[in-house]
This record gives sequence, structure tokens and C-alpha cells, in this order.
Amino acid sequence: MGWSPANSDKEQHQKDADPTAWFRKYKHGGTSSLISTLTTVMTFPIYKTVFRQQLHSSGFRETVAQLNKEGPLKLYRGVAPPLLMKTLNGTLLFGLQGTLLQRLSRAESILPGTVLPALAGLGAGVVEALIFTPFERVQNILQNSGNDRSLPTIRSILVRLRSENLAQGFYRAFLPILARNALGSSLYFGLKDPVSSALREQGLSPVASSFFSGVFNSMVISLPLYPMSVLVANMQAKVGEEKLGLRASMQKLWRARQCSLILLYRGGSLVILRSCISWGITTAIYDRLENRTN
Repeated sequence: MGWSPANSDKEQHQKDADPTAWFRKYKHGGTSSLISTLTTVMTFPIYKTVFRQQLHSSGFRETVAQLNKEGPLKLYRGVAPPLLMKTLNGTLLFGLQGTLLQRLSRAESILPGTVLPALAGLGAGVVEALIFTPFERVQNILQNSGNDRSLPTIRSILVRLRSENLAQGFYRAFLPILARNALGSSLYFGLKDPVSSALREQGLSPVASSFFSGVFNSMVISLPLYPMSVLVANMQAKVGEEKLGLRASMQKLWRARQCSLILLYRGGSLVILRSCISWGITTAIYDRLENRTN
């Protein structure tokens, strides 16, 4: 459709030369994530239900009964970190991936162009894990009802975590978060444009193709990586108790789930649904903003 390597290189060179191009992706990533935080607020009770299932391996009805007993005031305890993290995460993830992609495009003669978005996403995911692991740690502590009395506020949690070393405090479960975020970001950016293009060829509008691209990619990512989130939740939800390493924590979790994948994936359908909605909206908004400025 009028595309050629020469035209592509020329367009890329023009984008690289634009001093505002790097900032635009950060802005659009943050804007799309900020707008989609509405879904975070609406679906937070679902997320909290899933978290309790991940932590206690309890059934859906049992978990809902537990949350109902705690009351509506505590239902949204722990919502602040994901709201802040969602906006900052989108700003960093899309912006940094765009910046890395510009740098990597200079090595297109060595690496296939189709690989570069995924490779840039991998790098963005690594930085994302470094920055946001402490946010996830605080969030998981807040959502564990066992900490309500000993650690009632965010301030008390921060004070307690500062008293621990980094590996047991703010960066507890860093390795599984690093693997999950790096792999997830790499898959998302590697699949985003090809899936969206394929859907547009089937007659979908640009907005619809971007939305369903985000939904599809989120499903592809969430299914295999969900056990890592379960492991992270169990490693991060408690403070000051047994300080097991990664391998011992994995073995303990597997035994607690009776060596059953079905029990390990308990609650997975809800978190995958939530993720699909959130990333579908974020992708559609981001692509819409990008297309309006191109």
C-alpha cells in the first residue's frame, strides 16, 4: 500500500529528528493510562477478590464472604498504590519503549525490524520492574487483612519496610516481578501492531482493532504469566515472617496448592478479564492519540 523500506527509513529518520517525538510517547502513554484508571477503580473489588484467592487459595464465595464481613470501608484499602502506579506505569512503559525503539532502529541492519519493538519492550519491562516493585510490595501488604492491625497505614508500612534490607523489604519478590514484567512487555509490544494491522485488514475500525489488539495481547500474556503473579502475592503480602528464598517460596506455594495447576490458577479468570478490559482501553486510547499527531 505504498510502503517501501526507503520510505520507512525516511519516516523513521524524520521522527528521530523531531525533538518532541520522545516526549509525545511519554505523554500519550500517561494520558491513556490515566483515563483507563477509571476501570482500575471500577474493577478493584474484583482485583482484591483475586488477590485473596491467590493468597489463601480460597473459593470465590468464601472470599466474597470474607470481604463482605470486613465491610465496605476496607474494600478499597490498597487502591491508592495501583492508581498511582497505573498512570506512572503507562507513562514510563510507552515512553521508554519508544525511546529504546528509536535507539535500536539504528541497528536495523543487524536485527530484523520486526524484532525491535519486542526488544525495546523487554528493556522497558526491566526498568518498570526496578521502579515499581516497591509500589507492588506496599499494595500487597495493604490488601492482606492479616496486616490491618500491625500495619494500618501506608506510613506504618513504609517505616517497617525501611527497617528491612532491600531484598526482604521494598524489593521482596523482585526476580519473579522482573521476569513477569520483562516478558509481558516484550510480548505486548511485539504483538501490538501486527495484531492491530491484521484486524484492520479484516474490516475493523482503527479504534476497534487497537482495542481488540490490547484485549488479545493481554490474554496471551496473562495466561502463562499468571502463576508468577500468584507467587509475587504470596511472597510480598507478609512482613517480618519467614524469609524464604525464591526457590523455597515456589516449592511452598506448589505444596499449598496441592501440586495442582487448577488450584494455582484459582481466580485467574477474573484477573485476566480485568487485565483484558484495562489494556484494551489503554491500547485504543494510546493508538488514537498517536494517530492524531502523526
